[in-house]
Amino acid sequence: MTSPRPRVRRLDEHRWEVPRHGGMRVPGLIFASDKLMADIRDDPAVQQVANVAHLPGIVGASIAMPDIHWGYGFPIGGVAAFDVAEGGVVSPGGVGFDINCGVRLLRSDLSVGEVRPHLSALAQALFDAVPSGVGSHRTDLRLSHPDMGRLLRDGAAWAVRAGYGDPDDLGRIEAGGALEGADGDAVSERAVHRGRSQVGTLGSGNHFCEVGYVEETYDDVAAGALGLRPGGVTVIIHTGSRGLGYQVCDDHLKDMIRAARKYGIELPDRQLCCAPVESPEGRRYLGA
Repeated sequence: MTSPRPRVRRLDEHRWEVPRHGGMRVPGLIFASDKLMADIRDDPAVQQVANVAHLPGIVGASIAMPDIHWGYGFPIGGVAAFDVAEGGVVSPGGVGFDINCGVRLLRSDLSVGEVRPHLSALAQALFDAVPSGVGSHRTDLRLSHPDMGRLLRDGAAWAVRAGYGDPDDLGRIEAGGALEGADGDAVSERAVHRGRSQVGTLGSGNHFCEVGYVEETYDDVAAGALGLRPGGVTVIIHTGSRGLGYQVCDDHLKDMIRAARKYGIELPDRQLCCAPVESPEGRRYLGA
């Protein structure tokens, strides 16, 4: 017997609420247009929005962005904040298997007119320089175990020292490209092994490297601060942590299933397994 889909009610032009029911501590909140909501309303991801609202310490609402779709415990496009002082938790399902997956925009000093005649050669150069696809790896950048340890601890600063970036780059990356509290000892040997040959690779799925240009700016002040101008060539990169991040998530899911039982956390979905942020299990996972 399947449970009924959660009720969704309109708040305003672009916000929809999943009202509290059952064990939900906060309501759900979905951002979507009418057209998007027509598809979202019957998607099982709406139930995941409601499920996330059950977790201890959640603040405000269990939120979903317009790209919401079915994920692991959390919906893809789901957002939740947790108050550590109120027993807030960390859940590997919320972070995801592709840890630090995201999009970065790089700008160049080239114009579209300069680049357009060379698109074929540029595409081939990118294919030659950036390994991509399932299982892709580098033969020219197999890191030693000590180097992997330094990379896990120092992040982008390691890449700069190794000649893959400029010191100025670090000032343009959140937290300088390394998070405080990183603990390489919390990363398993298997995860390190999987990551050693995949540094600098693009991966598969929806990951991409895209060359484009600025067609129009809507806020000249903001665009100027980012060095963006009409006709300027850009590169957008979407990638994540590859096999290393997948293994980190997989390793700690086992710990979190046990931790949820240990700390008496009732879960509407086993995939939401979690631990209090301040617990040993939560700290180990965040360090990894």
